[in-house]
Amino acid sequence: MKLTRRAVLGATALPVIQARAQASAEVKIAMLVPLSGPWARQGILEQMGARMAVDDVNNAGGIKSMGGARLKLIEYDTQDSAEKAKDAAQRMIAQEPDLVGGFGCWLSTFTLAATEVTERAELPWLTLSYSDLITGRGFQHVFQSSPTAAQQAEEELPMVAELAQKAIGKKPTKIAIIGDNTAASVSFMKPIHDHVVKDLGMTIVADEVFTPPLTDATTMIQHIRSGRPDLVLLQTTNVPDDKLLADKFAEFNLRSDRLPKIGNGGAFAVPELLNVVGAENLEGIMVGLANWPGKRQVDLEKRFMARTKEPWLGHDSIFAYVHVLILKEALERCGVADRRKVNAALHALDMTDGPALFFPDGHLKYDEKGRRVGAKLCVVQWRGGRPVPVYPLSIATHEVIWPKT
Repeated sequence: MKLTRRAVLGATALPVIQARAQASAEVKIAMLVPLSGPWARQGILEQMGARMAVDDVNNAGGIKSMGGARLKLIEYDTQDSAEKAKDAAQRMIAQEPDLVGGFGCWLSTFTLAATEVTERAELPWLTLSYSDLITGRGFQHVFQSSPTAAQQAEEELPMVAELAQKAIGKKPTKIAIIGDNTAASVSFMKPIHDHVVKDLGMTIVADEVFTPPLTDATTMIQHIRSGRPDLVLLQTTNVPDDKLLADKFAEFNLRSDRLPKIGNGGAFAVPELLNVVGAENLEGIMVGLANWPGKRQVDLEKRFMARTKEPWLGHDSIFAYVHVLILKEALERCGVADRRKVNAALHALDMTDGPALFFPDGHLKYDEKGRRVGAKLCVVQWRGGRPVPVYPLSIATHEVIWPKT
């Protein structure tokens, strides 16, 4: 075959043209979180972390295995119900057929509904949501980066009991519970009722369940005061309900300097709660969480605060930040914008560097169910108008304070 000068030049130029096209390409990832309604504050915090991560990836040269392709974040709002979350997921899949992965939906009830859609579309989906059901359905495209609600429940009370023993020389024996009936709360409370309380030799003296939004907490707080517990578990999921409860505890003279309390989930550790409740009524409240920035994230927190004007980097924002980095890592490994290959890359991850360092245990690997191996419960405590990490040791900057009354 005789090659002309034009053919040779064309063949030489083709890889350059392809490389330039790939370098300028965008790879779409999705974020589906509540941006309106009672859970909007948590979704907005995720949005802040995700947007910062996308900018960081793109400013560092994009996805290098794909010639510097840039990430593009596609945002959808779950609004305020499981039905709307599912509808949003369906629109997302229909309108953005070239998505390679995504993350959301904060509230477990929303995540359960939306992942029915993403699983059918074979779209890999990362979540911080807690409900055990999320990764208990045999799905192959859902990855749960948090410890499950049941795991947190089994760790939280024993850990709190040990903290009390260390601080005041005795463990709580009587507990009261206030919780909503969303999916994560139901998962959390099941082992508490089934065996955790009994195993620890504790007694439940008040057990209050409500459907959010909460309209009046007076009767519940009266029941708790009558039961004279040593500790209150607060299993709630949004800022308005947390505010109502914190205000009512203060009204009944049951602040945490008199009655220890531990909440669970990101809603009890957001700046918005400080704004509407005040530092005095939050002081001493502990919060169990699936993740919290530790000593390794000091520089990231400073940049986040400067960028967003938020007073700290917390649970929701760091999860969104690291989920973007995890998707970027999967794309680097497979080198192509193909959701099936991204999914396979996520299943194959086993890291102790990069995005793994954004978790307290420093390990990034998902098991056959899609649950992150080694995921640990974290605890922060409200001190001086901000939540500070007190557990585990890998992130703790303060020791827990327990009232001695």
